[in-house]
Amino acid sequence: MRIRVDDTVEVICGDDQGTRGKVMRVDREAGRIVVEGVNKVFKHVRRSQKNPQGGRLSRESSIALANVLFVCPACNHPVRLGARVLDDGSKERFCRGCGASAGQMSPAKARRAKT
Repeated sequence: MRIRVDDTVEVICGDDQGTRGKVMRVDREAGRIVVEGVNKVFKHVRRSQKNPQGGRLSRESSIALANVLFVCPACNHPVRLGARVLDDGSKERFCRGCGASAGQMSPAKARRAKT
């Protein structure tokens, strides 16, 4: 899973298709993410001291990871992400469209370094 918190993604199917938003939370085990402003649901809340009025609260629900694409900051297009090993042995994410780097995945390791 190459999508991380604070990445910008675009929804590619469902009711919010075409909507771009920032990733707020990632659930790696379930393969789901929460995107800001996408898949809004109402949570009905009983009156309490914390919430004296009660009523319906609008919040984001999770969506499947397969339903979003990463938006490359370099080319500003929704693309798939790849992983590549650099010469020093570190791994980075990269845009499959333009080849631009999207950040480091893991630090340099001697066994991955190209000599």
